[in-house]
Amino acid sequence: MKIVMLERLSVGSDIDVSCFDELGEVVAYDNTVSVEEVAERIADADAVISNKAPMNCVSMKDAPNVKFIGEFATGFDNVDIEYCRAHGIRVANVRDYSTAMVAQHTFTLALALSQKLVHYDNYVKSGEYASQARFSNFDVPFCELDGKTWGIVGLGNIGKKVAAIAASFGCRVITHSLTGSKHDGTYEQVDKDTLFAESDFLSLHCPLSDLSRDLIDAQALKKMKKSAILINVARGPVVNTQALYDALVSGEIAGAGLDVLEKEPIAKDNPLGQIKDSNKLIITPHLAWASVEARERCVHETYLNLKAFMNGEERNAVV
Repeated sequence: MKIVMLERLSVGSDIDVSCFDELGEVVAYDNTVSVEEVAERIADADAVISNKAPMNCVSMKDAPNVKFIGEFATGFDNVDIEYCRAHGIRVANVRDYSTAMVAQHTFTLALALSQKLVHYDNYVKSGEYASQARFSNFDVPFCELDGKTWGIVGLGNIGKKVAAIAASFGCRVITHSLTGSKHDGTYEQVDKDTLFAESDFLSLHCPLSDLSRDLIDAQALKKMKKSAILINVARGPVVNTQALYDALVSGEIAGAGLDVLEKEPIAKDNPLGQIKDSNKLIITPHLAWASVEARERCVHETYLNLKAFMNGEERNAVV
């Protein structure tokens, strides 16, 4: 079996992927972006390991041997599922490998913003703290999580983990399901208007779909508290970029922590790039999933998915 790994660096050069050598001849490329690159590189492949590379009717039409696509990811937006179904191509993703890290990063962003950590770290390192007479400084107010309302969109594995952590901080947890299907009775379910109006912290953990695209638009942001903090670790297009920029600049909400953007890497004309105040906005480069442990799990699970396919077994199959 010839295995073509299109985006070796998507799991990091520090992570060992030699396990795939047990399954066949492996050809690995650091990164693959365009349809043309995909088509050329998978032409004689039997199995493809991808992440964001476009796997569609154009890139796959001249690759007759491909019968398996393994995703180094949970999301499979890059794959034309109907084409794969029609051509008998198995697609398998990796599930629940980064839940702990994404939940952890959600609170890293929320705590950094709510406690103004960047400001106070800079205050000490600038020498201002050393030059003052009193023992403490709290010139920029900050708040506790205890007693606040934490709103969640998307109560899958990550959303549930975040809900449990928020509750342990003493938050009241409210949730909203876009499909109406993710509600187990553990946490209070509310409609969108209530979610926007009552959340002190609002974190997004939903997949990208027609229901979630532009969920956080100008109207949603107008309904939120001026003291509210928005956290997006879901998908960039769930939040309307221009609307969020306007809301942060005008003070409609207090702050936002983003690990995902509409276009990645960040576009030079993205207005959010103009906001340099880390008390208002912190952006990280889509790394919430990427702890060493999570990336190791991702590789191992993808290996097990391919091994299962070769043994005639179904494992984590999307198609």
